[in-house]
Amino acid sequence: MNPMAKRALYWGAVAAWIGSSVFAAAQGGYDPLKTFAPLTLPDPVNQYRSSNGAPGPAYWQNRADYVLHASLDPAKKELRADETITYTNNSPDALTSLWIQLDQNTYRKDSRAARDLGAKQFTEGYILDAVETGPKGAAQKADYLVSDTRMQIRLAHPLAHGGRILVHIRYHYTVPAAFGGRTSWGPSQKGDIFDIAQWYPRMCVYDDLRGWDTLPYLAQEFYLEYGTFDYDVTVPADMIVAGSGQLTNAAQVLSAHQLAQLEKAKTSDKTVTIRSVDDVNKELAAPAATGTRTWRFHMEKTRDVAFSASSAFVWDAARINLTAGKKSLAMSVYPVESAGQEAWGRSTEYLKDSIEHFSQRWYVYPYPVAVNVAGPTDGMEYPGLLFDGIDDKGKDLFWITAHEIGHTWFPMIVGFNERRNAWMDEGFNTFIDIYESEDFEHGVFAPKSDSEFAPGTGTPADQIVPLLQDPAAPIILTRADAISETYRHPVTYYKSALGLYMLREQILGPQRFDFAFRKFIADWAFKHPSPSDFFRAMESEGGEDLSYFWRGWYMNNWTLDLAVDKVTYAKKGEPPAATVVISNRGQLVLPAVVEIVFADGSKTRVTLPVETWILHTTYDLPLPGSLKVASVTIDPDHIVPDTDRSNNTWR
Repeated sequence: MNPMAKRALYWGAVAAWIGSSVFAAAQGGYDPLKTFAPLTLPDPVNQYRSSNGAPGPAYWQNRADYVLHASLDPAKKELRADETITYTNNSPDALTSLWIQLDQNTYRKDSRAARDLGAKQFTEGYILDAVETGPKGAAQKADYLVSDTRMQIRLAHPLAHGGRILVHIRYHYTVPAAFGGRTSWGPSQKGDIFDIAQWYPRMCVYDDLRGWDTLPYLAQEFYLEYGTFDYDVTVPADMIVAGSGQLTNAAQVLSAHQLAQLEKAKTSDKTVTIRSVDDVNKELAAPAATGTRTWRFHMEKTRDVAFSASSAFVWDAARINLTAGKKSLAMSVYPVESAGQEAWGRSTEYLKDSIEHFSQRWYVYPYPVAVNVAGPTDGMEYPGLLFDGIDDKGKDLFWITAHEIGHTWFPMIVGFNERRNAWMDEGFNTFIDIYESEDFEHGVFAPKSDSEFAPGTGTPADQIVPLLQDPAAPIILTRADAISETYRHPVTYYKSALGLYMLREQILGPQRFDFAFRKFIADWAFKHPSPSDFFRAMESEGGEDLSYFWRGWYMNNWTLDLAVDKVTYAKKGEPPAATVVISNRGQLVLPAVVEIVFADGSKTRVTLPVETWILHTTYDLPLPGSLKVASVTIDPDHIVPDTDRSNNTWR
């Protein structure tokens, strides 16, 4: 063929292909140029964040260490505390002010959250008795401004790179009742239970993406700096305190029997009772203990701590076996009405199993203790400590225990910004729940039920279809505060988790996915990754350009609709004997299985990779042999979210 003819043929083909794409777009069908367009991720690559999704060579983050002395007055429902923060500026910038989170102010009548969420019960929030900067003995009153759930301390002299400053705050507040949500007090049969969280002023994060990240607290969760915590809690002498981290003065607050049982639990794979139902009943029937006791705790490499206190707690524990001979301790505290093998009597078993499997699959549990608390705050996680419901039992208690302790990995180890990206901690955690449900006792509680998270029925892929077709549904990358309660679970939990599940099972495969995912966790342990870091990490280590998937699943609510248009037969003796014509009618692309059943009953399966659609809106699938085709079905197992299954089968 002469050059002119070749050129004419080439440009004719290009024109035909572009014309078909434009026509498809105009008709609302599939447009390859849109799906496979170059993708620029929101956060750029630089010296702080590398192109492979890992922290860059100059990555930095600031540090906040805390010393806290608290006392709880159960009668007044009041907590008083004295806090010293040691804040280290590792950034290249000189800081002219410090921003601190005051989450208890969310319960004030004039808070942004109260207006946004329509709250009907209130407290006065934090009452700040003193705010000072500088070392004790030479501390000076700080120049500060309170704005809703944040406080700005304006420094007399900028805090230079490498500098440290001490912030000293004395304060008190009223512990909210059940309306507190993530922290509250409430009654049990034998006494009140106090679930105390978000209980001290906490440093905002200053990072390389936004400087001070000062989003107000509107009932989304947290973004916090890492450090070491030493805290103590003074309570009436008859109360048990369960807290994040290691109890460092057990001999001063426990009876000889409790100490002996606690030591026994540290070497036992079976649950050991430390304080039984009978113990609770006997102690509460005896003359009330007088005075107070101070419980002391220590925790490292953490971004937060929480605790629970009650005179009504039953208490049990068991050893957690980690990798390389490491050990930890699973514990549960719960009121007498929650006891029994059908309920909280198995909580420690569930907690132990979840931590052991999560550690084997993803990253080793880093803390000395994990505590599950049955109390008024139902379904909330803090480092090394969970708040779950008094009435939880059976498979529901297993599921919520696994889910809440799973948050140790996301966002307690991998420090996601939950205030902005709730889909990262909730979705990632819901994803790892799937495998824990399969692991526990060979799947006795599997599959994990997320029907409440998604509006449909059927397989997980089928359940998500109504959400994808809902024009009002927000995309995954929507700021967390902007996702209404209607869509919070379907989008931030379910769609996010299903995306990871499809990425592992259908797109990359377990071997490539697990290697990349584990590296991402290890790279960002106790650091602050962004969504862009995750996307880059999975592409670089997973060995796949996934821009089509990030765009379709995370940045849009695109739908998948593959259809079998027809089966054609060649003239006798001309290969192939039969051809299946498949069209792509949605904008989302995913690998898809096509099952062909032949007239003699034999069958075969072919997987169409996403590249099938990089240049075409329809594809001719040639079939081997000369047998006639009885039926063709796209996605026979319903593992991808095809929105119109009426066109998936040809007979």
